[in-house]
Amino acid sequence: MAALNIAFDTPDNASGICASTGRPIDLVHLGRQTMGDKALELEVLQMFARHARQSMKELAMFDGEARASVAHRLKGSAQSAGATAVARAAAALEENPADAIALAAVTAAVVEAENFILKLCR
Repeated sequence: MAALNIAFDTPDNASGICASTGRPIDLVHLGRQTMGDKALELEVLQMFARHARQSMKELAMFDGEARASVAHRLKGSAQSAGATAVARAAAALEENPADAIALAAVTAAVVEAENFILKLCR
C-alpha cells in the first residue's frame, strides 16, 4: 500500500519550473521563450544587450515623456529576454522619469545584465 501512495502522490516539485532567481537573466524564462534553442537564446541575449546599451544612451539624452517612452521600451525588451531586474528598474523610471535614483538603478541593472550576457557568450 505504501508503494501506491508513493507512486501516486504529488511530487515535491509540483509547482513546476521555478524562475532562476538571483541571476540578472532568468534563464528558465528565456529557455521557455526560445523553446530551449541555445543558439537562439544567445542571439536574443545579444540583441537585448545592444538594445539596452542604445536605450542607456537615449535615457541620458532625454527627459520627461521621451525618457518615460525609452524606459517603457526597455522594460518590454527586458521582460521578453528575462532580465527581470532591468524590467523592474525601467518600470520605476517610466513612472518617474525625473528620478535620478531610478535612472541610476536602470544603469546598474543594465550593466549587471550585460556582464552576465558577456560571460555566457564566452
